[in-house]
Amino acid sequence: MSRTLLMIPSGSPKDPLNRKEISVFNLLLYSPEPRKISDNRVSFCEQLPSFCEATSLRRPFVDHSDSITTTNVTATLDKMAEINTLGWVDYLIIAIMLCISAGIGVYYRFSGGRQKTMEEYFVASRSMSIIPVAVALVVSFMSAVTLLGVSAENYTYGTQFVVINLSYLLGTPIVCYGFLPVFFKLQATSAYEYLEKRFGMRARMMASFVYWIQLLSYSGVVLYAPSLALEATTGISKTASIIIIGLVCAFYSTIGGIKAVLITDVFQGLLMFVAVFLIISIGANDVGGLGQIWEIAKQGQRLEFDRIDLDPTVRHTWWSLTLGGLCTFLSLYGVNQVQIQRMLTVKNLKASRRAMWLSWPILSLLSITTCFSGLAIYSKYHNCDPFLKKRITSSDMLMPLYVMDTMSKIPGLPGIFAAGIFSAGLSSISAAQNSLAAVTLEDYIKPLYKKCVGYEFSPTKSAFMAKVLAFTFGIISIALAFLAQFLGGLLQASLTIFGVVGGPLLGVFTLGMGTESATESGAIIGALTAFSFLFWIVFGQPRPMPPKLPTSIEGCDNVANITMSVLQNVTSLSKSTGDSSYFYLYRISYMWYSPLGFLITFILGLIISNISRLFLKKQNDELDTNLFFPVLARRIRYRRCMDVENERSSSSLSRKYSLNDGKDDATDKICTKL
Repeated sequence: MSRTLLMIPSGSPKDPLNRKEISVFNLLLYSPEPRKISDNRVSFCEQLPSFCEATSLRRPFVDHSDSITTTNVTATLDKMAEINTLGWVDYLIIAIMLCISAGIGVYYRFSGGRQKTMEEYFVASRSMSIIPVAVALVVSFMSAVTLLGVSAENYTYGTQFVVINLSYLLGTPIVCYGFLPVFFKLQATSAYEYLEKRFGMRARMMASFVYWIQLLSYSGVVLYAPSLALEATTGISKTASIIIIGLVCAFYSTIGGIKAVLITDVFQGLLMFVAVFLIISIGANDVGGLGQIWEIAKQGQRLEFDRIDLDPTVRHTWWSLTLGGLCTFLSLYGVNQVQIQRMLTVKNLKASRRAMWLSWPILSLLSITTCFSGLAIYSKYHNCDPFLKKRITSSDMLMPLYVMDTMSKIPGLPGIFAAGIFSAGLSSISAAQNSLAAVTLEDYIKPLYKKCVGYEFSPTKSAFMAKVLAFTFGIISIALAFLAQFLGGLLQASLTIFGVVGGPLLGVFTLGMGTESATESGAIIGALTAFSFLFWIVFGQPRPMPPKLPTSIEGCDNVANITMSVLQNVTSLSKSTGDSSYFYLYRISYMWYSPLGFLITFILGLIISNISRLFLKKQNDELDTNLFFPVLARRIRYRRCMDVENERSSSSLSRKYSLNDGKDDATDKICTKL
């Protein structure tokens, strides 16, 4: 590796320092092929006297390689860079958004039943219409982290990720006709009450506890990540963002209950769409239309839809995005407390299915437009990448940076975008707070209270306790958001935990609903094994960095070119290690975590269950058929009816249990009594 000293001649007779040559950066450039920098020779102090002043270049100096570091130069240039900040109009828009959200909570506190019962507070007395429920199903998990991350994903790795929308189409009917009927017949506030009825209290406690830790940690990250990104690019105080957003969210979700959460989701979802469409519109206007955005993306190798690779170590393929996305979708929409609770706020199963079907095109539209917004951002920075230029250090900052670069001169537009990002965070956090309160009250406090005292809470006391819990979780989310800034390496870990927990939980519920032979011990052992395995392959060793698509700095100004020539060569100091040197399981794409967790839980749980029944001579219990998928429940009722018919074949009652009349509904009604 060669060592190159960057020399920039003055070339000016008016050089006040009377220097013929200065070593501006005095950096060691490590590269097998040092970049040619002859084209970038400029009279540096003439063009940027403030730089010379800032770096105290008072006299000629010779090579002292450690005197000025890459970090120092970058920091100096960062200080010199023009920082766009929000104006008073932008802050006014954000304030209006927060006031409307809080006002919705106040309205539902003093309207209707005034949130005095558990039924109203957690499931809106099952009186909500399908439109707000459908929108809430979309925005509850389209958090600010997702909104910022999906655009950065398409900017950095291309459009292959958009294939995940196929999994939404495949998963929606499974939720509507598989999981949803079971939960709707159960009519329980906590989704984990199902596990107690199907398996036992231990299974319920295990799943509920894992969910509790998962969602609580995620709510802190969802609050922290957008605050950090917006502070770095717009000047909005991170501390103020966390406190204000956290308190407003805790306020309206506490006093307004699930009704306030759902209606604010509609308002906040609208702002999310506005923010995304605003980025696409500005991008199209700047480069000459949507077609030009597409063409620039094509030239930059960003368009990729046809990667059909069976290798599980490839980050994104049709298989990983379709199958992995399907398991993730089912874990979020099929068995997750947040979504189940929302789908139970309508009056009947038919309305719940309609809300779920309506949410699918809304979710796909938001996902696809967010993906395209990444291409719009790429059209702006395709020849002057802000990562290489060290303007940003995290992908979460890409979208806010783009907004401030393109919209800061138009009062109000950055404020609309910031309101949209904050709305994405509010919708996810409020959903988490309400659901955590429901799970904690139903799965822990009420059973413990009844066991200790001998009777249950009154409806009024239960509602009061629910509000206390919701507000408490709001404060905890704020505290975790502040804690997250000191746990930088664990931010990605928290998000990964959110993904890997879903697969095993999906496996536990599928074991219960899809098989008769599954036992509590099988479900628990299968889930704990899956959790352990996934945490091992995720956190066991450092993982190889996925290869990024090429970026360019050719369109940057001279100073940026010189700086980045240095930075790029310094970056090459650490020679990248081939992926093959990593243990195979550590290289598996994160999209396969959920399917792996599901399969391990289901297969191992089924094996353990059958072994326990074989050696313990335990027979199948006569479980309520409503605890199974409708297709399986019908088969079980059919078999039970046939058993009864065979036993009573010589009795006059045999006609009463006949299945030959073709009336399935009548048959189901009879068999339900068995």
